[in-house]
Amino acid sequence: MSFNIDRTRKDFPILSRQIQGNKLTYLDNAASSQKPLEVLEGIKQFESSEYSNVHRGLHTLSVLSTSAYEESRKITQKFLNAKLPEEIIFTSGGTDSINLIASSFADENFIEDDEIIITTMEHHANIVPWHFLRERKGIKIKWIDCDQNGKFKLKQFEEAINSRTKLIAVTQMSNVLGVTPNIKKIINLAQSQNIPILIDGCQGVVHEKIDLQDLGCDFYLFSGHKIYGPTGIGVLYVNSKYHDIMRPWRGGGDMIKQVKKEVITYNDAPNKFEAGTPNISGAVGLGIAIKYFEKKISQGVFAHELKVSNYLHEQIKTIKDVIVYGEENFDSPIVTFNVKDQHPHDISTIIDNYGVAIRAGQHCCGPLMDLLGINASARASIAMYTSEKDIDNFIEALEKSISLFK
Repeated sequence: MSFNIDRTRKDFPILSRQIQGNKLTYLDNAASSQKPLEVLEGIKQFESSEYSNVHRGLHTLSVLSTSAYEESRKITQKFLNAKLPEEIIFTSGGTDSINLIASSFADENFIEDDEIIITTMEHHANIVPWHFLRERKGIKIKWIDCDQNGKFKLKQFEEAINSRTKLIAVTQMSNVLGVTPNIKKIINLAQSQNIPILIDGCQGVVHEKIDLQDLGCDFYLFSGHKIYGPTGIGVLYVNSKYHDIMRPWRGGGDMIKQVKKEVITYNDAPNKFEAGTPNISGAVGLGIAIKYFEKKISQGVFAHELKVSNYLHEQIKTIKDVIVYGEENFDSPIVTFNVKDQHPHDISTIIDNYGVAIRAGQHCCGPLMDLLGINASARASIAMYTSEKDIDNFIEALEKSISLFK
């Protein structure tokens, strides 16, 4: 079966609702995607008939709940083509995942003047935890600056690496410019220098197929709410070779094997990184979302997204006084822009009156905003359920908004 946009849109109940008397046009997918009925009903079914706390329970519901929770781990492992299910750690999201690496890996193994390489395109979630280490331990952050279109040269990374480089952390896709760095080349460079590398897949995982064994990165992460799953659940892949040198970053139940007055013994991964009662329903919902997404991949969703992305870029460039950032990224599912002499918050507020949802602000990318020479911008971003009609609605609303200021 080939990808069908009309059939797909019917899978998402929220798309039928009215906003300000207009049918919803949802173009804020880089912040959070919507959930298909399969996920909504799957979580409801799980919570109404199988839910209990996981692990260690011997009664029927606990066994069923544990089975569903761990099955989602296996679904995620196969989706990413990780080697082992134990390499998949459930977190609360992308931010939580990076903080786990900063605490359990970097804080445990780095010393003063060790260096971490990141880029100016990174989300604050892939910046602030490293600043914590800078403040606490004297770690140094080295920046790779991109150009106005979000492009770098591999030589910039080669020149930044030295004997003190202990980690490279790079986004798979910019949440502002939508550009996708050649992470395979960056990973190969890191491997050739025996430098661990972290890939922030929060934006990229939903727009291209990932094969971790082919990529060869050491850490990979994404958030469930950006891949048609629940909020409050995320995934962190940690190559098993790092499990023994990473300490737990939270203490509590399930992350320990034994607790005595004098000593404690940590559990094995992934349990030692999942302290306390996890987001069980969120993990189950994520597994359902991934299976739904994989079905759409097999139907050709990426080709559909490319077509709609191209149409979005073509249409927005026809509007006078619109400034598009990263305008060379014609295939990007994200368009970030400003309108001459208008604040992006005003644009976002006005077009909401026509049922169009976009994002406005810094998009948690302060260094990139500085590089672009702006304080804020508006952003439209597509998903599998975005149609060309959605783009038409957005363009019409944007033109009406602009006309109000003439």
